[in-house]
Amino acid sequence: MGMIEFQRIDGSPCRGYLAELGKGRPGVVVIQEWWGLNPHMCSIADRLKVAGYNALVPDLYHGRVARNVDEARHMMDGLDFTGATDQDIRGAVKHLQNLGGKVAVMGFCMGGALTLVSAVRIPEMAAGICFYGMPPKSVADPARIRIPFQGHFANQDDWCTPAAVDGLESEMQASGNPPEIHRYEACHAFFNQTRPEVYDAKCADLAWKRTLTFLRNHLN
Repeated sequence: MGMIEFQRIDGSPCRGYLAELGKGRPGVVVIQEWWGLNPHMCSIADRLKVAGYNALVPDLYHGRVARNVDEARHMMDGLDFTGATDQDIRGAVKHLQNLGGKVAVMGFCMGGALTLVSAVRIPEMAAGICFYGMPPKSVADPARIRIPFQGHFANQDDWCTPAAVDGLESEMQASGNPPEIHRYEACHAFFNQTRPEVYDAKCADLAWKRTLTFLRNHLN
């Protein structure tokens, strides 16, 4: 369907890329990497549509897309994580809910961290899928997550380190909501085929198959 405007929780508009399959279908909100709403993020929404889901990528940077790492870091550092979650992402969840069906949130890198925040703060979420992202515990305590949660992490990641992933898993297990955590012998952003220096086709394909199985189990 392409770019649309939907309502944030406060009633103001937010842009986003919508791949709409039709009414009565479950939905997935896809949260961008720190680069912004670029063609790679739109392609993930398109793949979800092919798999049977309405998918919406909210534009958290409001039209800006980073051209390099310094710009991406600057824009991510300037983003209000709780505000983006409570307004833009929750508005996207409710927009897909209005089309019918349960809604999951799935994010990558910065979007993975925001998926964890969303799992704590958005009551309408039915499930969460995080790709190599993790917010500070002060922003979102994973022990408060009560919905099905799947995580995909890279063992060669110096941001979401294996030790940090172990901590996330143990905290959720201790809270009574054990997550489904998958670890890959790959680098951070291994799912992003537009970055050949880190992309791992075998790991990405396996992660996608696991993602679709998880969505079928918890949304369909």
